[in-house]
Amino acid sequence: MLAGTPAIASAQAARPQPAPARPAAQAAPAAVPAASARTITSLRVEGTQRIEPETALSYTKLRQGVPYTNETLDQAIKDLYASDLFADVSISGAETGDIVIRVRENPIINRVILEGNKRLKEDKITKEIRLKPRQIFTRSAVRADVARIIELYRRQGRFAATVEPKMVSLDQNRVDVVFEISEGPKSKVRQINIIGNEVFDDGKLRAQMATKEARFYRFLSSGTSYDQDRLAYDQQKLRQFYLTEGYADFRVTSAVAELTPDRKDFIITYVVEEGPRYKFGKVTVDSDIRDFDGKKLAATLPVKEGNWYNAKMVEDTVDNLSETAGLFGYAFTDVSPEFQRDRDTLTMSINFHIGQAQRTYVERVDITGNVQTQDKVIRREVRVAEGDAFNSFQVKRSQDRINSLGYFQDKFEIKQTPGSAPDRVVLEANVEEKSTGQLQLSAGFSSLERFIIQANITQENFRGKGQTLRAGVNYSSYSKSIELGFTEPYIFDRNIAVGVDVFRRDYNAFNFIGTNRNTTYSQTSTGFQVRAGVPLTEYWQLAGRYSFSYDEVGLDEGTFFTNGVCDRLRAGNYLCDALGNRLTSSVGYSLIYDSLNSRLRPTAGQRFVFSQDFAGLGGDVKYIRTRAEASKFKGLGSGFVASLTAEGGYIRSLESSRGPGIDKVRITDRFYLGEPQFRGFDIRGVGPRVLRQSYTTDSTGKQILITDRDQIVDDALGGNAYYLAKLELEIPLGSGARELGLRPSIYAQVGSLWSVTRPLPTATFPTTVDANGNTIVLPLPQTNAAGQALYSYVNAGGVLVTTTCAAGIPDASGTCNGIVPNTALIASNPFKETFYGGSARPRVSVGVGVNWNSPFGPLRIDLAKAIVTQPGDDPKLITFNVGTQF
Repeated sequence: MLAGTPAIASAQAARPQPAPARPAAQAAPAAVPAASARTITSLRVEGTQRIEPETALSYTKLRQGVPYTNETLDQAIKDLYASDLFADVSISGAETGDIVIRVRENPIINRVILEGNKRLKEDKITKEIRLKPRQIFTRSAVRADVARIIELYRRQGRFAATVEPKMVSLDQNRVDVVFEISEGPKSKVRQINIIGNEVFDDGKLRAQMATKEARFYRFLSSGTSYDQDRLAYDQQKLRQFYLTEGYADFRVTSAVAELTPDRKDFIITYVVEEGPRYKFGKVTVDSDIRDFDGKKLAATLPVKEGNWYNAKMVEDTVDNLSETAGLFGYAFTDVSPEFQRDRDTLTMSINFHIGQAQRTYVERVDITGNVQTQDKVIRREVRVAEGDAFNSFQVKRSQDRINSLGYFQDKFEIKQTPGSAPDRVVLEANVEEKSTGQLQLSAGFSSLERFIIQANITQENFRGKGQTLRAGVNYSSYSKSIELGFTEPYIFDRNIAVGVDVFRRDYNAFNFIGTNRNTTYSQTSTGFQVRAGVPLTEYWQLAGRYSFSYDEVGLDEGTFFTNGVCDRLRAGNYLCDALGNRLTSSVGYSLIYDSLNSRLRPTAGQRFVFSQDFAGLGGDVKYIRTRAEASKFKGLGSGFVASLTAEGGYIRSLESSRGPGIDKVRITDRFYLGEPQFRGFDIRGVGPRVLRQSYTTDSTGKQILITDRDQIVDDALGGNAYYLAKLELEIPLGSGARELGLRPSIYAQVGSLWSVTRPLPTATFPTTVDANGNTIVLPLPQTNAAGQALYSYVNAGGVLVTTTCAAGIPDASGTCNGIVPNTALIASNPFKETFYGGSARPRVSVGVGVNWNSPFGPLRIDLAKAIVTQPGDDPKLITFNVGTQF
């Protein structure tokens, strides 16, 4: 036990703890009889072990032959204690002049041990405390370290933490110092009270604060913990809110945080004065810049006389005026609002004064911080050159383009600093590079592809030249592929992008019967694509491409073939018609408009793409495919981002008819719609399809169709036309959730897929009527080349014989003799095929989804409900993807 009594320090106790009492031996200096000054005849030090006697004497003014008094001896004891080297000091021999100083040295620290710390790692604490091994132990150092540890826990929001120091004595005057830590729970904000508010209720005001009341549904939020700094921030947030609502006299008169009686949580109380609400008075602009007409500028301002006062609108107006000045080349323009408050009429008149400024020019553009990335990669994205007139819009555009490269850390800004003359400005682009190479080795599971093994390597900034090099291998039960690609964005240092891709893809289409997945057709594509793009303007770009591929489409012969030929009764006309190998040679172009502020995670801007591909430049396939897509993003403030995207396409064959009931566009060239792009529907769950239903009998023996979707053969045919639109709102979360990489959103989608030739029926089954008058669908009999039904019987030799006789045995002339019925050979059990999806009527779904950059790979979960469907569609409520990009 340290000093014989435990010293406990508590984070809740605001009052200082009393210092440990000295042992009796040092409670007061040794009594020295009052006497006149005498001379020290002899002087020695006893009790030292590590410290030399001369060192101990050096802390005092006592010397042999020097006069002494009671006061000098008292001061010597105090000086020795102040050295922090001794635990006990006494002086004897004051009566005779033979002075003996007896000391007991403070022990040496052997180890400093922390116990009970789980939330704070040991290295976080040890670098903050003063006590270290091989140092001299002192009580003052222990008290200081206890205070430091408690302060560390307070910063973590643990105000209930306690620290109890203990000392374990060892031989050779050594000790182990043990800090027993009780961390306690993290102090939450149990309640936020607001007093004095009359216009807005407590809930409205609490919503403005960063601090939130602890509730079970806020388990991911870090705002429920008490933070003294956040308390001051919330006061400012309240003031900002009232100022935007017109209450210019609002103030927070007090803000108090109190611990609850159980010392676990805090209750925060704000006392506010709202004051009266103001309107804008006269709004004017006074410009010292000759080129600016104050009256015309005032007419364009969003601040209007008679509207409710809004401080945020005033700030935005100042920024807009500064940006306007920047567009005309004035880089350092001082725009200051001058307020005139009229408490009688409750109006706030404002004059925006634009100070005198010189038209500025770009002296130079400094780029720093890039180690791997070459200067030219960054400079070619800068839209102003040295010597150009300064333009704030072009500077902002340069900043967005550099951010969109994805080579640097987020929140990059181009700073403006004064140049060598008043009319010169220096643009500083201080970048901080991030890793642009990515090696992904993953295994995952998705509702779309089942088990997945994926390996991708991508270098977005290859050799620091902005080139993109990628290679990928994907293996799943749904598809297998290997792809290589290379893109040079500025070939020969000209603003022309070129690229090439080489690929091999094996794709399997499938359907489900119950939980069994059945592969239908397979498609193997091998080929390459050459790409090129050139900018037309700052926002418009033209891209061209040439593609060549060899496609092999086949069916599982063991499942869908009979005697080496595609069996239409098993596969259906639509699948048998898709078989074959072909060469596709196509050329295409895309016209692109892009004003997004970021290509990675846009929050503002829009994008439009119009594309066409023409197949028939050689090869076996001829078509023209047209697609258009558009998207718009807008930040709504407070982290909310709204987006609207729309796309559509149409493909038209340029070939002659391929036969009755056969669409001229092959099944592998059509569009498909469903998971994952149309959430709320299964993969290829929207659009033209053929459902094949089998027959069964009910408990009464009546023949009925199977209606369970899991027991129906569902073959998606694709479509020649489609459209899809999505309105989505990304919802911000607290800092804790953002650190986890969680990005939730809500959305609504509408789309459709249609326009395909209705396939011919695979078979027509004979029918009969039973004794109860019910129509019975009969199996389809096997027939010979002449169309006669076939039967079988076992002859006398035990051999199965095929015949056209429904009964009896044929003689040499072919006449059937006998009345014993033979067994009819069945070509196919009865089924019903129904074609759906020939309409462009919309499907609608609404849902909520979450993107999560999880430790085991990116994950996307969607809960989407299809609220408008068409016959034949295949809805799906929950979809998820793990281990693949999305």
